[in-house]
Amino acid sequence: MAAQKINEGLEHLAKAEKYLKTGFLKWKPDYDSAASEYGKAAVAFKNAKQFEQAKDACLREAVAHENNRKLYSLCRAYEQAGMMLKEMQKLPEAVQLIEKASMMYLENGTPDTAAMALERAGKLIENVDPEKAVQLYQQTANVFENEERLRQAVELLGKASRLLVRGRRFDEAALSIQKEKNIYKEIENYPTCYKKTIAQVLVHLHRNDYVAAERCVRESYSIPGFNGSEDCAALEQLLEGYDQQDQDQVSDVCNSPLFKYMDNDYAKLGLSLVVPGGGIKKKSPATPQAKPDGVTATAADEEEDEYSGGLC
Repeated sequence: MAAQKINEGLEHLAKAEKYLKTGFLKWKPDYDSAASEYGKAAVAFKNAKQFEQAKDACLREAVAHENNRKLYSLCRAYEQAGMMLKEMQKLPEAVQLIEKASMMYLENGTPDTAAMALERAGKLIENVDPEKAVQLYQQTANVFENEERLRQAVELLGKASRLLVRGRRFDEAALSIQKEKNIYKEIENYPTCYKKTIAQVLVHLHRNDYVAAERCVRESYSIPGFNGSEDCAALEQLLEGYDQQDQDQVSDVCNSPLFKYMDNDYAKLGLSLVVPGGGIKKKSPATPQAKPDGVTATAADEEEDEYSGGLC
């Protein structure tokens, strides 16, 4: 089967080369037909899992489309070449080609397709190069924002924010979350603004910036419905515990369902939050533990001492 598909691909390549040849009665290459044959060759090689040959066929198709001034088809060919590189696990090179395609989509006046290509590139590289993925997601968000598609823009900003938190790039994460919050406020999705305020506070506290965290809560009072919400009450309790270095109070808030069921990256921030100086934990009424050497008093000893003088 694979050999058959390889032969099929080679036949399409030969036809494409024939369409590009000129002669006495053919003065101009037939770029359109050649591009079609290169595309068919790429599909055949892909089906045979010959991804290197498939990628080369896609790039030849791109050149043919460029010579024929078919910019949209040129972009598609570059994008397909990038996907072949992805199959070969050459992710940085794949992203580079897909990013190139997306820029061409923008030049061709198809921003939606450009944004989808950028998002696809971000997903490809996310586990290998999170920093590049953040950049791609932010680029995608900018494209959507310019097109006034704010819901799509804020979704991509959210992906970037979570990656920044995961990489403990808290300064950048704080700015990214603020941008998310501004967009959610603009589209009047107020309950999500509350959640973003929680995320902001956790990030600022991990930056050891209590003042910025408190300011976030104070500024959020202007968001309709925030004051008096469970989110507001929990944040006030969290800030109070953090300010008083009460680790128990902070842990109680961060272990509440409101915090634990946030996006995983933010839930982890809550669970790992430690007050300055390690905090002062309240004594819990635990069962008596074994005493260190030299400490011999026990509850039984105390009871014995009480009656050591007899009952009278």
